[in-house]
Amino acid sequence: MNILREMHEAEKELVGKAVVLTDGKAGTIDGVFLDDEHGLRISIAGHEGRWPISTVKQIES
Repeated sequence: MNILREMHEAEKELVGKAVVLTDGKAGTIDGVFLDDEHGLRISIAGHEGRWPISTVKQIES
């Protein structure tokens, strides 16, 4: 399954990175999830919820 392989790669790249969302929330990515409606979503340590990857304004390089 190519989709699951790509999601696993995204998880390895993103988990643990600092991020700022367009709504001002900031923190460390602690999870990556696949959503039927929005595609890739992330969760941030210290915040409840999951956000579409498209809401990321800045990510640690």
